[in-house]
Parts: sequence; structure tokens; C-alpha cells
Amino acid sequence: MIATVHCVSAAELSITLATTPSVEATGLLANILPRFTAKSGITVKVVAQATGRALDTARRGDADVVLVHDPAAEREFIDEGYGATRRQVAWNDFVLVGPSSDPARIVGGKDASAALKAIATARARFVTRGDRSDVNIAELRLWRLAGRTSEALTPEKWYRSVSGDMSQALNAASTTGAYTLSDRATWLAFANKGPLVIAVEGDPRLLSRYDVIELNPKKHGKARLPEAKALADWLVSPEGQHAIEGYRANGEQPFNASAAAPK
Repeated sequence: MIATVHCVSAAELSITLATTPSVEATGLLANILPRFTAKSGITVKVVAQATGRALDTARRGDADVVLVHDPAAEREFIDEGYGATRRQVAWNDFVLVGPSSDPARIVGGKDASAALKAIATARARFVTRGDRSDVNIAELRLWRLAGRTSEALTPEKWYRSVSGDMSQALNAASTTGAYTLSDRATWLAFANKGPLVIAVEGDPRLLSRYDVIELNPKKHGKARLPEAKALADWLVSPEGQHAIEGYRANGEQPFNASAAAPK
């Protein structure tokens, strides 16, 4: 049930949601938030940042609720006392994409770390975001499982950093015929795929969970928290979950609603 908001003027019915670019850039929020606003009268300003920055925005009190996908960073945020209730909203996954010519011979594989080992052995081009984003952190974690640290990768000529967002990394990979790790939602929405295809998917280590976190009133005060709770409640409600499940990007479903059965 969505929390009831009492005795506020129309001008005050507004909250700031700090979230990740993979949610915003795919068009999901632009599609579903108007439904929430129509039902509740609450408008939502979206600030899209990498999870760490989104959580820092909430720490400063510049956001009223967060929707992110980095479990370790989320636990730290809650352990520090900034976050209160955390609920899973949806999940998708990361995919390793690369040129259809497949110089590392990994297309069709299910083991992401084995694929990265093959890329390194072949010295095949690889594009990293290099921006400490959620995707970049997940990529570096997979490289460590493959036996390569970021310090060892940086000097390699076949390993290129764009220090930018997911679209920039995908554009660079498309232009140069390189491999890269992408969140599936951005990959589905990306229009300039060129020679790129999905090389590796389905590894459980590629799963990505999205959680909505309400803020702790002892840290943040209560000025916008009732409205923020209304949004969090709606996202996990049957109506919100149906909206997420029904959204399509380029004809594909980028997010799987999972409030009723968290991954």
C-alpha cells in the first residue's frame, strides 16, 4: 500500500530520486514515473549517477530516496545509518559484448572470467569505462577472478579506458571492434551496435539487482520522506511492478520485476 501524504501544497509534492544511469538512460523512469505522479500527485526529479555518487548525494541530503544496484555499497550506506528500508525492485544482468569476428573465440560462452582470460591471452581489444561506475566495478571484479588486477591491465595496449559512460564505451567498442562489459538494459537501448554481438551471458556472477532504499529520518529529517516512501511503496506494489515488467526498449525487456521474489 502506498503511504498517504497529508497537508502539503502542490508545490511541495516533489522529491528527488538518486539513481543509476542504467535505469535512467534506458527510458524506464520516463515511462513509469508519470504513472506514479498521476496516482499520487508527487513529481519526481531524477538525478542519474553511478551508485557510489548517488549514495553520496543522499548522504549529503540532496536526494530523498535512492534506486541503485551495488549491494556492497548499499550495505555500507545502511550500516553507516543513512539508509533505512531496502527493498529489491528489479533485476537484470551484465553482458560481455564483442565483435562478431570474435578474435578471442568466446562467443556463446557462459563463464565471464574464462572469457576475460581468453581475451587477455589473445590480446584482443577491450574497452573499459574506467569511471568507477557500477559496471566498471563489476568488470574489475571479474578481471580479478580471471587473475588480472587493474594495475596489471592499465599498461596493456589492448586494454583501453574511455573514462566515460556506458554509451561512450559501447561506441568505442563498436568503432574499434573491441570487447566490453555492458549492463543489458543499456545494451538493448544502444542504437549503434555495429559489429558488436553478445559474446557471453548467463553467468550467475553477471546478475545485477536494483534496490530502492528509503533514508533514515534520524539522519535526514522528515520533510520529504513521506513522499519518498510513497514512491518506494509504489515501485514494489503490483502496479509498479507491472509497469516495470511491461517496459520495452527497442522491443526488448530490459528489467525483470522482482519485488515478490527477490534474486
